Amino acid sequence: MWFYIDPDSPVPIYIQIKQQIKKAAAGGVFKPGEKLPSVRELARELTVNPNTVSKAYQELENEGVIIKERGIGMFVSAGQTAESKEDRIESVADILEKLFIEAYHLNLTSSELKALFEEYLARWSGKLDDRG
Repeated sequence: MWFYIDPDSPVPIYIQIKQQIKKAAAGGVFKPGEKLPSVRELARELTVNPNTVSKAYQELENEGVIIKERGIGMFVSAGQTAESKEDRIESVADILEKLFIEAYHLNLTSSELKALFEEYLARWSGKLDDRG
């Protein structure tokens, strides 16, 4: 499994698991109908408490991302083939949060960070705007 759990992150582990499964389902890493690892298997692989994985799975089930087949396991829902715009914005916000934390630790000023952002925005703005 390709999950990465950051134990030092302020984001709870169950939410990290949940976000990664949602992204994998939306990005096609997990195909609709594909069986997910059992709670115990994933907990063992990630070296986390099974209750943590169970909580992530429960929330994903409540959101309709995965479905439970009693006695068989958890499966990716057929309706989870595209990540919503809200989820994509949340993903970018998470990345920006990490960027600001890193900039803080590198002692960058807000002016330096703003200049860097504007430089990259200028490089990418045509590409971003041209995608109808």
